Amino acid sequence: MAGRIAFLGPVGTFTEQAALAYAPAGKLVPFATIQAAARAVAAGTVEEAVVPIENSLEGSVTYTLDILIEEDRHFINNELVIPIVHCLLAQPGTRIEEVRTVYSHPQALGQCREFLERALPEVDLVASLSTVAAVEDLKGSASPAAAISPRRAAGLHGMDILAHGIQDKSSNATRFVVLAPTDHAPTGRDKTSLCFSFDQDSPGRLYGVMGEFAQRDINLAKIESRPTKQSLGEYIFLVDCEGHREEPQVRAAIDGARRQTSTLKILGSYPRWQAGEDRRAP
Repeated sequence: MAGRIAFLGPVGTFTEQAALAYAPAGKLVPFATIQAAARAVAAGTVEEAVVPIENSLEGSVTYTLDILIEEDRHFINNELVIPIVHCLLAQPGTRIEEVRTVYSHPQALGQCREFLERALPEVDLVASLSTVAAVEDLKGSASPAAAISPRRAAGLHGMDILAHGIQDKSSNATRFVVLAPTDHAPTGRDKTSLCFSFDQDSPGRLYGVMGEFAQRDINLAKIESRPTKQSLGEYIFLVDCEGHREEPQVRAAIDGARRQTSTLKILGSYPRWQAGEDRRAP
């Protein structure tokens, strides 16, 4: 039976929806920030944490990437993807033309940029800790306000829905990862995430690392960079490759990459998400 599962709260967020899909039998525990949910795993107060890592419109969730890069007490153990449908919520009786401020998580504000520019071009956009915390923020607003939130938040907080499906693309989806003290055992259809950096930049170094995977016919599903936060122009590269770190070819590619980098960290091996699969925890 699933244990205690942390998620980015409060109740009603898309992350809670992902956590329910992953572990319907688990005891879900909301946390105010992604960092707090991850720390709960490291402290052992929860078994796992479900956090967002990537959105199809706005790209990576940098808070999650930085936690994986900088901390060593948890790994990616699983992943799942859910569709994201945003609604514009307001206090009962509020008309959309009266709205002067819109609250939401920065990712949600970015995912609804076209709607906001078209329907509410002069409103103030204010960042909230989550899409549901935005509802609490609008309640305390001194001016007529709205929140970009999930439909479920309207029922939980007695809000009116002023507009539904306001995300820029109907295909909007978010990838969530499950953080745990260990990664997942091999399943035969896995993915491995890792990060690495170079102590000195020079032509062909990144090409050489990528070649370790190419020569072994290992597909790279994703590659991106993040600042090291040490010096301008220095970066950490993050890679997702197909296969489990324990598979001989993947292990050989990682060993070859390690010899060419100054630091290399495996963030976890875990089952690849596939649409239509039941990815629930036991």
